[in-house]
Amino acid sequence: MKESLPDADVVAAFVAAINRHDLAALAELMTEDHTFIDSLGRRVAGRTEMIEGWKAYFAMFPDFEIRADTTLTANGTIAVFGSVSGTFNGKRGLIPKNRIAMPAAWKANVADGQVKLWQVFCDWTEGLRIIEEDRQSG
Repeated sequence: MKESLPDADVVAAFVAAINRHDLAALAELMTEDHTFIDSLGRRVAGRTEMIEGWKAYFAMFPDFEIRADTTLTANGTIAVFGSVSGTFNGKRGLIPKNRIAMPAAWKANVADGQVKLWQVFCDWTEGLRIIEEDRQSG
């Protein structure tokens, strides 16, 4: 029988896999019916769909990273508070003007040692402005 990690440790492993851009580890850490909700409320359901989503996101932000400063656990929900950063790989390429950094928080639910829900909370206003500026360049 596989030893189960505490839920907060599963979430920490999930964040570490994101920071390594390790799609295989992410797949192992997601439930088959995994749900991702972005900061605009858009949902992606299913492990396979979300692995494709992460693959595309890592191509858009090849240096994407989560910095987790505080993790709280209550009633089966894990909350992570910190920040994200990454450089948008757009028309201008990986230049300092395309660097995006912002405070962020995440809500996670874990089931049987895998992340069932991963929800992001952050203000993407500046990030969207940088992406649009990049798309208008040239």
